[in-house]
Amino acid sequence: MRLFLFLAAGLAFAACKNQSYDTIVKGGIVYDGNGQPGIQADIGIIADTIAAIGDLSKANAKSVVDAKGLAVAPGFVNMMSHAEVSLIMDGRSQADIRQGVTLEVLGEGSMGPMSEQMKKEARGDMDRNPDFKFEIDWTTLGEYLEYLQRRGVTPNVASFVGLNTIRVHELAYANRPPTPEEMERMKALVKTAMEEGAMGTTTALIYAPANYATTEELVELTKVASPYGGMYISHMRSEGNNIFAAVDESIRIGREAGVPVEIYHLKIGGKDNWWKLDSVIARIAKANQPGVRVTADMYTYTAGATGLDASMPPWVQEGGISGWTTRLKDPAIRKKVLKEMTTKTDKWENLFLGAGPENMILLGFTRESMKKYVGKTLAEVAKMYGKSPAETAMDLVIDDSTRVETAYFLMTEDNIKRQIALPYVSFGSDAGSPSAEGVFLKYKEHPRAYGNFSRLLAKYVREEKVIPLEEAIRRLTSLPVDNLKVKKRGRLIIGNYADVVVFDPAKVQDHSTFEDPHQYSTGMVHIWVNGTQVLKEGEHTGAKPGRIVRGPGWTGWKK
Repeated sequence: MRLFLFLAAGLAFAACKNQSYDTIVKGGIVYDGNGQPGIQADIGIIADTIAAIGDLSKANAKSVVDAKGLAVAPGFVNMMSHAEVSLIMDGRSQADIRQGVTLEVLGEGSMGPMSEQMKKEARGDMDRNPDFKFEIDWTTLGEYLEYLQRRGVTPNVASFVGLNTIRVHELAYANRPPTPEEMERMKALVKTAMEEGAMGTTTALIYAPANYATTEELVELTKVASPYGGMYISHMRSEGNNIFAAVDESIRIGREAGVPVEIYHLKIGGKDNWWKLDSVIARIAKANQPGVRVTADMYTYTAGATGLDASMPPWVQEGGISGWTTRLKDPAIRKKVLKEMTTKTDKWENLFLGAGPENMILLGFTRESMKKYVGKTLAEVAKMYGKSPAETAMDLVIDDSTRVETAYFLMTEDNIKRQIALPYVSFGSDAGSPSAEGVFLKYKEHPRAYGNFSRLLAKYVREEKVIPLEEAIRRLTSLPVDNLKVKKRGRLIIGNYADVVVFDPAKVQDHSTFEDPHQYSTGMVHIWVNGTQVLKEGEHTGAKPGRIVRGPGWTGWKK
């Protein structure tokens, strides 16, 4: 591989020795993204493209950047990003750019297609929380991505289409199967999204109303994505008590729909379940052999973050937040919910029992009067309420009229290291990409928003040596790009787009904590997106050259 790179570099230089470049990144240790050790080389950039790799000491450039002693790699991919709103509020994507992320992959709950009723509900939510208010200037998923590009964003953006979004579009929050007519309309919506460039279909099956969908429904909808080269990616129905059945369901959907499968944020939740990782790995290995490609992504923390909806049975949440809160005010229903929250079950994913109230940190509220509880555990707030933790959780949802963002400490460090070592695992923050300023400071964040990728490079590569640097770079670049079937990105190759990161492997470090989350990672020195420098000497330049990255089904793909 080294010989190939040298030959490619030599050919490029021979062809371009008199060429003047826009930028030369000089003297760094270049990691091409294929998992090979780095070699010292220069990189020449013209416009948005990598034009040469090799010895460019005699070439001219408008800008020459000294990368001596630094690692030079393809831009990183956030395989599970929730930056849908944070990119609207601040397109600089500061938290992720400062970790080297140049491609945000969205869509666990996609921003389109949106019905008029969905738009109305979203505007109502924003009226209740005006901190994050914006115009909904789109209807389809493709229009949302174009909206982002038009506004200006620093990273590139891609998205899956959420089957939960499709379901709400046609069935609202009803807990029933679609009629044949509704199913045909749902299929048509998936088809449109794939032709607009969606990467495939996605689900979030621990949440209502997504978990109202049967396996058969998900298979039929995902079959629509297959001819377009899409994949199926899923937050499975269980990551704990019933994880074996959940993995089997994901594999079945991929096999019957004829698409590759990815497991969102691979984890084993709940101490009683930590031993199950061996069997999950074995299931994935077995599935990969007959031809169903199964991959996964993960974040590098022992705590997850979601809402208090993951602590309550799905049936009580039918009808959205309005139906949910109305039911929680009914004493008889409340008594039933309390019993189910405190009883072990395989029927739904009960994170209340999986973590325990003392291991649940409340991260976000809409109402000012509730924000005094941010950063406290549910157990602490329960004492303030003078009620049981389960009853307090119900009251918090009622009082704030939201799902109440919550961190759940569920995983073990040993399993995280074992998952990082798996060659098919890429990385996703499962978070937005905020800035450490302005309105974002009013809310707590899971530290993964600011540190997921830097933590991999600092803790698990440099300090604990779980995987070598060149392998970590492969998992952050070419692996997710290949899974997504994205062209001309993910590798430092002549002709590819110039998404390039320059960082110091000895100094890259995450700093965000649960107590003080709004702290940027450090160690990234220079970053280019589509040939435009967006990070210079560790500081954001303000540039927003990000583009839509479309899936292989896009009707304009070959243009």
